[in-house]
Amino acid sequence: MSAKLWDKGFDTDALIEDYTVGNDRELDMRLAKYDVEGSLAHIAMLESRGLLTRSELELLTEGLRQIAAEIEAGEFAIEPGTEDIHSQVELLLTRRLGEAGKKIHSGRSRNDQVLVDLKLFLRDELRSIADDVRALFDCLQELSERYSGVLMPGYTHLQIAMPSSFGLWFGAYAETLADDMRQLVAAWQTANQNPLGSAAGYGSSFPLDRTMTTRLLGFGDLHYNSIAAQMSRGKSERAAAAAIAAVAATVGRMAMDLCLFMSGNFGFVSLPDNLTTGSSIMPHKKNPDVFEMIRGRCNRLQALPNEIALLQTNLPVGYHRDMQLLKDILFPATAEIRRTLGVCLFMMPQLRVNESILDDSRYDYLFTVEDVNRLVLEGVPFREAYRRVGMDVQSGRYRPCRQVHHTHEGSIGNLCTAQIRAKMERIMAGFEQTPSL
Repeated sequence: MSAKLWDKGFDTDALIEDYTVGNDRELDMRLAKYDVEGSLAHIAMLESRGLLTRSELELLTEGLRQIAAEIEAGEFAIEPGTEDIHSQVELLLTRRLGEAGKKIHSGRSRNDQVLVDLKLFLRDELRSIADDVRALFDCLQELSERYSGVLMPGYTHLQIAMPSSFGLWFGAYAETLADDMRQLVAAWQTANQNPLGSAAGYGSSFPLDRTMTTRLLGFGDLHYNSIAAQMSRGKSERAAAAAIAAVAATVGRMAMDLCLFMSGNFGFVSLPDNLTTGSSIMPHKKNPDVFEMIRGRCNRLQALPNEIALLQTNLPVGYHRDMQLLKDILFPATAEIRRTLGVCLFMMPQLRVNESILDDSRYDYLFTVEDVNRLVLEGVPFREAYRRVGMDVQSGRYRPCRQVHHTHEGSIGNLCTAQIRAKMERIMAGFEQTPSL
């Protein structure tokens, strides 16, 4: 049997073969179990429509389950000269089962086959990323509560502004991750639609039951219009990339804060020595390289949506081979964001917080707004209170009272940790499947 699903009795030039296939075989290994899963649903549907006999279904089902076991055991590979995962599965079935193996592709195109694989893959990857985000969220909330009473400087324009707290800072990144979770849920829901049966984008003359495969594969809904199903190639990846980029933006910004906070001029936090690196020339250095690498990796991940958008720019309706390159862009990114989140989850609990930052007189001016507000609460008009404190600052007479009284929702004295957790749980409920079929 030819290793190409489209074989017509001639060989493609080796240069063209190498250029068009690229590293697709390696990337397709991440789709292997999903290709088998999609095929199992497809053949069950074919049998229900009389397009396979019961004995053929049983034979093919057993063959596919054997391949699935080989994938799980790490004993499966795409052979040299075989174009992709779909070709390899069909090749093995035909080699082992004979003519029955050749029937597995009835009613499908490689286009809707890869779409099913990708959507099942993205559905799992996005949910795994969401679980990692939730773990980091929980860690940040715990740190927020632990250091709720430890004050630190707040900044605007990188100038000393008003009192903040570690509770507020840790909690801010936790709640921002909840916003990022909205995009993960949206991307997951975009992927959670069944394209199987759309074939090359124009449906099939076979009497397929697309509702059945939707149910068997656990999709939340069906991509009804067959052209729209094909148009989801790229759209699903772009939604996933936007969600990954959103998480990366939050984590990268937090890493940048920590690079500043660990510098000698700030000294807000430190790390155990074994989590830092040194200098080849300066014996005193203990560098926060891990946070710098997190920042750099997250900056790269934020380029994903634009790279995918540019790849798709001006493509007309229908499938185009350009789409193959989406795997080159997105597959490494899903692994990278999970790796980065894992490192963050390892590092954050080991931060050592400086609990006496504001003892330094350089931070006296943090309290000017507190003193203006105190005067207002005593009955002084705001503009007069502002003038008095401002004149004291200008003349060098200002001495802060260093008392902070914040009680409103989301302030230093009222972090609303429970409410933020409830928000995250409401958002994550969007991952619960509510099939419409």
